[in-house]
Amino acid sequence: MRSYLIGLPLLLVLAGLPQPTLSRYEYARLRMGTSVRIVLYAADEVQARQAADSAYARIDELEASLSHYRPDSEVSRLSASSGHGERRVDSDLFRVLDAASGFSRLTDGAFDVTVGPLVMLWREARRSKKLPDPVLLERARQVVGYRNIEIRRDKQSVRLKKEGMSLDLSAIAKGYVADQALRVLKSKGIASALVDAGGDIVLSDAPPGRPGWRVGVQKPEADPEPSRSLVLRNKAIATSGDTYQYVELAGKRYSHILDPRTGLGTTDAASATVIAGDGMTADSLATALCVMAPEKAIRLVESLPGVSAQVIRRTPAGIRHYRSAGFPP
Repeated sequence: MRSYLIGLPLLLVLAGLPQPTLSRYEYARLRMGTSVRIVLYAADEVQARQAADSAYARIDELEASLSHYRPDSEVSRLSASSGHGERRVDSDLFRVLDAASGFSRLTDGAFDVTVGPLVMLWREARRSKKLPDPVLLERARQVVGYRNIEIRRDKQSVRLKKEGMSLDLSAIAKGYVADQALRVLKSKGIASALVDAGGDIVLSDAPPGRPGWRVGVQKPEADPEPSRSLVLRNKAIATSGDTYQYVELAGKRYSHILDPRTGLGTTDAASATVIAGDGMTADSLATALCVMAPEKAIRLVESLPGVSAQVIRRTPAGIRHYRSAGFPP
């Protein structure tokens, strides 16, 4: 028997050995201003912890680049250079801004990372319970617009054309962070994992013995439809909406999601859920679909391979659902 085994290809020998049993491990740490949760299946706790630590270390790198809350971050330094020529940026920020530019063109400006000045005004409006001053709002609108970003791929440089511009990557960064964390987990031999960056969720292979990961879909409080969950694998899913973040001013409900073209918070958006092949796409489109007219939003989604979506809107007649082809019924 011993001489026979020596003569076999190593792969055949290994195929006859029992496969290690994978166990579930879960971690949660505060990153990017939110709880970033990692669920993974590994052969033992040592492998699980090493993989998770590596993923969180990568997230720390990304936070130092992409967080506009940190004055020393790469994106904050870029915003500070607005109106003063081009600036070479690190590869992560460049990838995010290059992708953001594409999503802005795709959505006719419904998605726009130059909304920083407007976001600041609306944060103050939420605190003071007063609409932004019209003069300040118009001044902010003058420096908002994705066409004011100039990207040079040959030099990995970015120029913010107007002084006073400020970038806010909230609607794309967490998706990218989740993508990168999942990539690290895969490089550490973790085939089945879930990364949840504040509701932006990316998934790899299904857990052992299951068809996929069960993910709950957030819905507006006023939605009469029952809560539901989806079973997904090797996908990303993100939901944006005003269920928890909104302000009522002068008798009108304004979402924290801003329409970059008007400078105002949306007033009829309830939520949008997007399923895509990567977290950055799902994150960006979920925000954009809340701003776009729902029929146009669904047409856009149906033109994109591997993407599906559900948009829920408040209307005078009540809650209305719009679903693209391919979105689970």
